[in-house]
Amino acid sequence: CSKNRLASRQSFWAELNVARLHHPNVVRVVAASTSAPANQDSLGTIIMEYAGYITLHHVIYGTGCLQGEDDMGGHGKEPLSVAESLGYSSDIVTGLVFLHSQCVVHLDLKPANVFITEQG
Repeated sequence: CSKNRLASRQSFWAELNVARLHHPNVVRVVAASTSAPANQDSLGTIIMEYAGYITLHHVIYGTGCLQGEDDMGGHGKEPLSVAESLGYSSDIVTGLVFLHSQCVVHLDLKPANVFITEQG
């Protein structure tokens, strides 16, 4: 087993450990499988709860989530207000503080990985 493969396998199992965690600002793991019938290179599959399709990236840049894009690929949306920015930041930090308290580190935090739910 190569070092990369071993690291990927360890990462897969570490991500599954998040399944036991429940927090309103953290997407839950619903199910997982390690079977790989067609492709032996597969590490497995993790199924996460549906958190919607709008991400913080969509909100910031106004792309990909609504109809009526302008010529620049955006929606001509005004920049986020300070209150909106602080609200999103607070929710993100609250989720990260919880994860860190459980010895979990999110290794791919970026606007495209932050889902905006109907609750905000």
